[in-house]
Amino acid sequence: MTLQKLLNTQIANWNILYTKLHRFHWYVKGPLFFTLHEKFEELYTEAALVIDETAERLLAIGGEPIATLKEYIEAATLQETNGETTANEMVQSLIEDYRKINEGLQEVAVLAEEQNDIITNDLAIGLIQKVDKHIWMLNAYLGE
Repeated sequence: MTLQKLLNTQIANWNILYTKLHRFHWYVKGPLFFTLHEKFEELYTEAALVIDETAERLLAIGGEPIATLKEYIEAATLQETNGETTANEMVQSLIEDYRKINEGLQEVAVLAEEQNDIITNDLAIGLIQKVDKHIWMLNAYLGE
């Protein structure tokens, strides 16, 4: 797989995640509403920045970022929301999504390193660090 294709998969996945996080932000209920409502907003704000940074990096290396909803759905390895209704279902879904994103980022990092593209490698490694922290924190929320 090419680096450009891997970056487009990341763009697609982060767009799916962005939309899912908005849904969760709007529909979360329960005693931790305020905590999760704010956390989901923080995460979708971050996702928007990641999308932009990744697309700009792809342009910088001569690629063409995908930019339509149809393309995102076709290229993503994440699934749209599965009708999660409880806070714990939402958090568990995010853990799974972040794990998939992390796997893809590791592929980006390895391929970028092989191609001596230190900037794309650095982008991927920085995102892996963020995603690892999100996985840890969301697992801690679930008590795992």
